[in-house]
Amino acid sequence: MSVFVKLIAATPEADRVVAAAAKICYSPSGAAEIFDGLDTAKTASFLKMLREAGHLSPFEHASFTFAAEGLSRVATHQLVRHRMASYSQQSQRYVGMTGNDCIVPPTVKSDPRALALFREQTESAQRTYDELVALGIPKEDARFILPHGAETRIVLTMNARELHHFFALRLCRRAQWEIRELAREMLRAVRAAAPVLFAAAGPSCVTEGSCHEAHSCGQPYKDIEDMLSQ
Repeated sequence: MSVFVKLIAATPEADRVVAAAAKICYSPSGAAEIFDGLDTAKTASFLKMLREAGHLSPFEHASFTFAAEGLSRVATHQLVRHRMASYSQQSQRYVGMTGNDCIVPPTVKSDPRALALFREQTESAQRTYDELVALGIPKEDARFILPHGAETRIVLTMNARELHHFFALRLCRRAQWEIRELAREMLRAVRAAAPVLFAAAGPSCVTEGSCHEAHSCGQPYKDIEDMLSQ
């Protein structure tokens, strides 16, 4: 199952909100007046200046909420390490795990023998889970037998500053493939909602033209479009 991401809520006119919030620091005018006086060109120019100067605290005034499905708990264990965010995840304590909903890594899927072994174990875990529940074992205890790859659903909210940090780490080629796929879909969604805020986003090879990783992958992206097309 591929990762499914939908942006279900976002700060209206997020680009202008961030620009107005930043401009109030240097203006005798009120934020509402500044907001009303911003056009697309002024907003784009000012946000570009903020981004390049590293003055990202105003980006925290814009937030984005996503619904994500088709992820494994391997991916969400990584995701929740981003602490400047809010999460609501489907609970295995209360929701019965039915069927063999386990995310299969591409490397396993491409090897028939590996796939057969993988399926054998995940199907065995599911059968054991079902038998434990049938014996009266609480779901919160029966779930201990389920694999890390079990499919899950999650709602997450991040502000624009944290999203830039998230994209910088998780869109790097060195990031795990599944969370990289999630990050790509999230970036596509926020670029549609706030194109100026996310005109430049991703690892340093995209945003700065150089790699900041201690161990570079040696394959820098050409630009943001190249990154999103991978």
